[in-house]
Amino acid sequence: MSFTKITIQATILADLDKAWAYYTEPTHIIQWNFASDDWHCPRASNDLVVGGKFNSRMEAKFGNIGFDFEGTYTEVVPKERFTYKLADEREVSIRFVEKGECTQVAVIFDAETENPVELQQQGWQTILNQYKKYTESN
Repeated sequence: MSFTKITIQATILADLDKAWAYYTEPTHIIQWNFASDDWHCPRASNDLVVGGKFNSRMEAKFGNIGFDFEGTYTEVVPKERFTYKLADEREVSIRFVEKGECTQVAVIFDAETENPVELQQQGWQTILNQYKKYTESN
């Protein structure tokens, strides 16, 4: 099956070390990994090695709606990029490029087929914006 690739990006006012750590360490992931203020990420785990797995629990703050976002790493180049596969075989790649005092973060992901591409792009961009806000303010 072929998927539509979507790219989102953000420039983070942080050096590469901080940008990488805040994106990959579970203590930070739980602070930003949600698309709106009525959701949260109560737990996360991350084994950032080829063959390692990650899991982020996303839940509505009020109500009993939630899901586990999880995958398996297929490529890891520390402080440069990593790629993972989701259970449905979609691929996601995250790229980090240091640019002076900032770090450019790009996320390239395969769109799923149940929701419009624009909605998926907006949702993923909102989460990346949450990461940017958290990283720059801590």
